[in-house]
Amino acid sequence: MTSPLLRQVDHLQPSRPSQDGDGVKIKRIHDFGGGLDPFLMIDELGSDRPDDYIGGFPPHPHRGIQTLTYVIHGGLTHEDHLGHASTIRAGDAQWMHTGRGIIHSEMPLTDSQGLHAFQLWLNLAASEKLSPADYRDVPGDDMPHLTADGARLVALGGSWTRSSGEGVDGPLNALAGNGGVAHVTLAAGGELTLQADTPTLLAYVFAGELTVGDARVPASHLARLGPGNRLALTSDTGGQALLLAGTPHGEPIAHYGPFVMNSQAELQQALRDYRNGTFTG
Repeated sequence: MTSPLLRQVDHLQPSRPSQDGDGVKIKRIHDFGGGLDPFLMIDELGSDRPDDYIGGFPPHPHRGIQTLTYVIHGGLTHEDHLGHASTIRAGDAQWMHTGRGIIHSEMPLTDSQGLHAFQLWLNLAASEKLSPADYRDVPGDDMPHLTADGARLVALGGSWTRSSGEGVDGPLNALAGNGGVAHVTLAAGGELTLQADTPTLLAYVFAGELTVGDARVPASHLARLGPGNRLALTSDTGGQALLLAGTPHGEPIAHYGPFVMNSQAELQQALRDYRNGTFTG
């Protein structure tokens, strides 16, 4: 039996201010060089000022990725060329498999605390880049959770297991790269230890501060974990994080705007397809 080996932070990356869509202000972390494989980007939308986000994301295309959007406060309304239309609110998530191509829009809604949401990009393997597009939304009530020692984990996708053996599977079970996503909340003095042997393991702290392994990770920072089979999370003052797990594709990444393929030639083909109307065919 393998002895427990706690995973430690081997890279800490701060988010950077950016904007996208119709002037939506965001905090962004991205790596199109494979450092987060199978993940590509984490966008955090958060403001109590409607002018920072009300323009939303008018219709635009994607090819070669999956997106996962998760709402903390407020909401987002999705529409796409396949006829999907839905609204997610606090605690809900939506997943989009863009495959060969999808054209969609996301327009923000607000509540008394404004808007706070995340969008993750996951890279599709080369064999899936031109697969049919798909979409799914999941209400927060359908997401299972784990609780222990002042900690709560909500599983959006993937399998998550405490060191004691108690585990849950998130409803989003088709994330690229065998991906897993969870929302962890620790109260002051809380702690959570998970079985965690996936090759890629990331923790994006977005509120308060967490100690990840032996490293203190402040808000708006992404911690990448080194090798091991256990993840230990604690907090003196309380904090929240998204946990991201997966298996790298280990394939070339070519990126241009909303398109992520494996070569420049494939990117040029995506642009031609979009311009001549065969993008989603």
